[in-house]
Amino acid sequence: MARAERSKRKSSLLKRIDVRILHQDVARKIREMIRKGILVRGQRLIEAEICEQIGVSRTPLREALRMLESEGLVELFPHKGVFIRQPSMKEIQEMFEVMGVLEGTCARLTAEKLTPAGWRKIERLHRKLETHYAEGDREKYIAVNHVFHALVQELAGNRVLDEVVAKLREKVALYRHQQIYGDRRFDQSMREHREILDALRHRDPDAAERVMKRHLDRQCKALVRLYEPLDPVGSCSTLSSPKSLRGGSSNRKEMRK
Repeated sequence: MARAERSKRKSSLLKRIDVRILHQDVARKIREMIRKGILVRGQRLIEAEICEQIGVSRTPLREALRMLESEGLVELFPHKGVFIRQPSMKEIQEMFEVMGVLEGTCARLTAEKLTPAGWRKIERLHRKLETHYAEGDREKYIAVNHVFHALVQELAGNRVLDEVVAKLREKVALYRHQQIYGDRRFDQSMREHREILDALRHRDPDAAERVMKRHLDRQCKALVRLYEPLDPVGSCSTLSSPKSLRGGSSNRKEMRK
């Protein structure tokens, strides 16, 4: 009996662990749907439809929605349902301000602690950025850029800082990628990454912090310039529609020329 009871408790515990891990995956998928414009501001989420699209039951979905509510990405209204929330431009600017300080600190610590192995990882990712930039492939550049910033965060070697930045990075990533479609922003981003690489190569903490903060500041300003003409009241109602910025496949081809 005792063995059966222990086995039952263990099975129950593993189930809870699986649900917890699963709801984090569900939250990540919903963030991606928001980033790609599949889910847009003000849209009501139908649980049955989302469960079917993602392939999960309602329990991890509801856990994920509670998590996303705490991040300010959805709003839960009793007797009405769950709706996608879009932060104002002011809120996004504030996110970038904080992220700039945090990523600047990551860059400083990484420059101070950088090992030969760590440098090789950074250099390898930078070469990928250069390749995608030369090809005019913004989507692949954005993906590698995310990994690059996460690596600098990891190499900083500060667990508390890592946890704080990781949480905010998920929110900033929803908007960060869109600024790359702004006028001349792709070229500017590549130049800024070369400056970051140079500061890290020389193990210069002051320069690394300065250029990283400037990189985030310019990302934010590019995003503001991109949307202010579209939405002068600053409500960012079009932020969930990256396709409107890219103008379809023909515009993408034009940008690569």
